[in-house]
Amino acid sequence: MAEDLVLDTAIRDWVLIPLSVVMVLIGILRYFVSKLMQSSQLPDPKIVKEGQVIVRARNLRAAANFIPPKSFRSRRVYFSNEENGLLFVPKGQAQNAQAQMFSDPNMAMDMMKKNLSMIIPQTLTFAWVNFFFSGFVAAKIPFPLTQRFRSMLQNGIDLSTVDVSYVSSRSWYFLNLFGLRGLFSLILGEENATDDTQRMMQMSGFGFDPSKSLGAEKDGLDIVQHEWALPKFEHRAEAVLKKLIK
Repeated sequence: MAEDLVLDTAIRDWVLIPLSVVMVLIGILRYFVSKLMQSSQLPDPKIVKEGQVIVRARNLRAAANFIPPKSFRSRRVYFSNEENGLLFVPKGQAQNAQAQMFSDPNMAMDMMKKNLSMIIPQTLTFAWVNFFFSGFVAAKIPFPLTQRFRSMLQNGIDLSTVDVSYVSSRSWYFLNLFGLRGLFSLILGEENATDDTQRMMQMSGFGFDPSKSLGAEKDGLDIVQHEWALPKFEHRAEAVLKKLIK
């Protein structure tokens, strides 16, 4: 049977609040450090052009039924032509994203700076939390939870008799680490550099591969079944008016 604990107010004042404030301040500091370390190099015009072509092709697929069939066919040939189409990438010209990153020292250096600005503060903060606040029961969630949440909320506390709704100090650190995205968006704006979840996803890849995106967009445009919606507007309007009258 789970036991109810009475949390001391000193834990709130000296563990819970300081840990939350430190996590917010470290996130803000890491944002400004990342801004200082960010290089001011201009984007590759070729990559920007290919991105704009992909956006135009997607708009064509989305609004295909609102243009005449002849116009749609001419636009599709313009994008998907095997000789000089904008979406056609010859096999010999396709670049590997990993090779492109390692061939460009500035891209590799920027990636290393981003990873260091994330890993070093996290390592130091986790060592600080593990040294000073290890073993504390810092908070209690005001609603019941199942046993599956025990490993997530009670990291560092090996007591099966404690209710699952209690949160350890180490788990509170991880909750702040991955749960402060909304607060940072309010403080620093939507495009902030403190989203650790997004950074971990970026670490798993080595960059943007435009050849794959162009090929996928070309395949999607080739299989579009065009059906001009303009001749059916009168029938649809008539059906809507009949429903309103009834």
